[in-house]
Amino acid sequence: MAKGNGIKTEEKDENEIVLSVHDVTVAIEDKLILDKLSLDIKRGEILGFVGASGAGKSVLLRTILGLMPKQSGTIKLFGVDVDKASDSERLRIDMRLGVLFQHGALFSALTVQENVQVPMREYLDLPRKLMDELALLKIELVGLPPDAAQKFPSELSGGMIKRAALARALALDPDIVFLDEPTSGLDPISAAEFDELVVKLRDTMDLTVYMVTHDLDTLFTACDHVAVLGKKKVLVEGTIDDMLKSEEPWVKSYFRGKRARQLDLAARA
Repeated sequence: MAKGNGIKTEEKDENEIVLSVHDVTVAIEDKLILDKLSLDIKRGEILGFVGASGAGKSVLLRTILGLMPKQSGTIKLFGVDVDKASDSERLRIDMRLGVLFQHGALFSALTVQENVQVPMREYLDLPRKLMDELALLKIELVGLPPDAAQKFPSELSGGMIKRAALARALALDPDIVFLDEPTSGLDPISAAEFDELVVKLRDTMDLTVYMVTHDLDTLFTACDHVAVLGKKKVLVEGTIDDMLKSEEPWVKSYFRGKRARQLDLAARA
C-alpha cells in the first residue's frame, strides 16, 4: 500500500466489513441511550448516520472510538474485536482511524500545520522536516491554500476550519474517517463544496466514511448508505431510495416532509 502520497493503491475487497457494531447497549447515569444496536459498514461506503436530536448519534460515535463505555455488545474494526485487542493491535487500529469532531475542535494555540501534525507526533517518530512536508500535503489535499498552513484557527472561516480539521483527520492516511456533523454551521455553498470534497477523497484515497449528519443535501448527494437511529437502535437502513419509500413515521417526515428535497426519481434511475 502506498503511504504518504494521499493515494492508496492496494486492491481491497469492497464487500469487506470494516466496522461491525453488534447488539451494543449504552447507558448514561442509568438512562438507556442505545439498546442492542447493530450496524455494519462496508469498505468504501459513505454512510450517513441520522436521527432526531438527542437520539444518541454522537454517543454511538464516541462509543465506537472508545471514548465512552458500553454496557454490552461487540464492536469490531477491521475484523478485530476492540475489547479483546492487545495493546499493539489497538495501536494499529487507532492509526487506521481519522476523526473530524463537531465544530472542528482544532487547538487554538497551534497553527493549521501544527494541528495537522498532532496525530503524527502522537503515533510516529518522524523528522520535523518530513512532518512539515506531509502536513502541507494534507492541507493541499483538502483544498486549502498553502498560506493557510501558518494561520491560527481564529484566522479561518468556518469552511476553512472544517477543511483543516479534515486534513488533521487524514494525517495518517486512515482507512476509515469519522465525521461528526461536518457541514454544521456552513453556508449552503460551503457545505456543498465540502460534500464534494468528501466524495473525491473517498474515491482517491480508498476511504470508508462514517458521517453523523442532519444535512439532507449531504445525505442525498454524498452518501451511499443511510442508517436512521430511532427507538435506541437502527430503525431503518438502506439507500436514499429506501428512505424515500419508508413508511416509518419519523423517516417519512424527515425525508418526505416540507423541508425535504424534491427529487425526480426517474431521472436518478
